[in-house]
Parts: sequence; C-alpha cells; structure tokens
Amino acid sequence: MISHDQPTAVVHLLEHLTILRKCLIQMVLLLAVVFLCLLPFAQTLYQLFAQPLLYALPADSQMIATDITATFTAPFKLTLFIAFLICLPFLLWRIWRFIVPALYLQEKKLILLLSCSSVILFYFGIIFCRYIVLPSVLFFFMHIAPDAVLPMTDISSYLSFCLKLFFTFGLCFEIPVLITVLLLSGTVTVEQLLEKRKFIIVGCFFVSMFITPPDLLSMLLLAVPMWGLFELGLVIGKFMNGYTEHPTE
Repeated sequence: MISHDQPTAVVHLLEHLTILRKCLIQMVLLLAVVFLCLLPFAQTLYQLFAQPLLYALPADSQMIATDITATFTAPFKLTLFIAFLICLPFLLWRIWRFIVPALYLQEKKLILLLSCSSVILFYFGIIFCRYIVLPSVLFFFMHIAPDAVLPMTDISSYLSFCLKLFFTFGLCFEIPVLITVLLLSGTVTVEQLLEKRKFIIVGCFFVSMFITPPDLLSMLLLAVPMWGLFELGLVIGKFMNGYTEHPTE
C-alpha cells in the first residue's frame, strides 16, 4: 500500500539533492577559480616549496626531472594542493550550511567548534611538518648518503614525499578532535582511555613507524606530537563533557 506521505518525502529528497548539487558546484567552482589564479605562479611556488631540499643538498648537487612532463605536472599538482588548502575553510563552511538546518542549537555550536578546530589543527600539522620535520628529515637523508653517491632528487618524487608527509601530519594533528568526538558520542570514556594510555602511546610509535620515512628521527617527530595531542584530547574531552552535561552552569 502506498502512503500519502511518500510523494512529499520524494519532493523533500529532490529538494535536498538540488541543494547538495548547488553546494558541490560552488565548491568546485571556487577551487577552480583559486587554482587558475595561482597557476601563473606555479613555477615560483614550486621554487619556494623546494627550498628545504635545496638547502639540504650538497653544494655540487641539484634537483632533476626524470620524466619529460615532470617540469609541468609537479608545479601543477603543487598549485592544486595549495588551492585546496586556501579553499578548505570555505569548503567546510558550505558543508556546514548544508547540514545546519537538521541540527539543534547545541549541536550547531558543538559541530561548528569542532569544524573550526579541525581546520586549525590540520593547518598546524602542515606548518609543523614544513618547518620542523621536513628540514630535519631532508638533512638526515642527504647526509647519510655514501661518499661515492651524489644525491639528486627528482622533482616529482620530492613532491610526492612532501605531500605524503603534509597529509600525514595534518591528519594526525586531528587526534584531539577525534578523541573529543569519541568521548561526546559515548563510544569511549575518559577512564577507559586512561586505562589504555600505555597501549595508546605504544600505538603512536607503532603507527608512526609505518607512515613516516624509515628513520628514527621521522618516527619520533610524529609519535611524540601524537602522544601530546592524545593528552590534549583528553583534557579537551573532559572539559567538553562537563560543558554538555551542565550547559547552564
């Protein structure tokens, strides 16, 4: 038997899909506009991006391109990545505008706070990687090469290496947000996390060992901040739990 509410439900679904389509088009258009504005500066951006490697290379060494198209594709990919970073707050804001009508007031405040925090932490992760981790790792790898080997890094390989590190550190810096969400959703409790703390710390080093370059320095530069961010997540989670349980106090 067909319910009389079904046509109305279909209309509402089509309206939501139309709004979602409009939202996605706006996001893609903004990303395309920012990318096209940055594209004329692609070579300059890549030169700035390559500075840590150029400082770490021996005086008689240089970067190379082993693929005939690499001199175009590497700056192109970097420019697209930078455009994404610039657009990220607006992209999340558009997603927020799409889901906000379905939320209660307290949920709106909480999700807005978590979204802003996640963007800021992601940026901090990339900044930490760029100015602390990347120079140290490059210096380490460039200076452990045998005397008979002259390091000459391919520009595409360098880009892939750096983007992997940037995304890794950016996502790992989201640990406080993840812990807060788990605590607020009731998936885990602070007491359970405290009981498992030593295992989580070991897990930080274990995960870091697999997602960073194969050297002790890289592992420590990721594992130690992950441990610190876990502790920060516990503190924030305790505060947010108290806030949600006593919102009027």
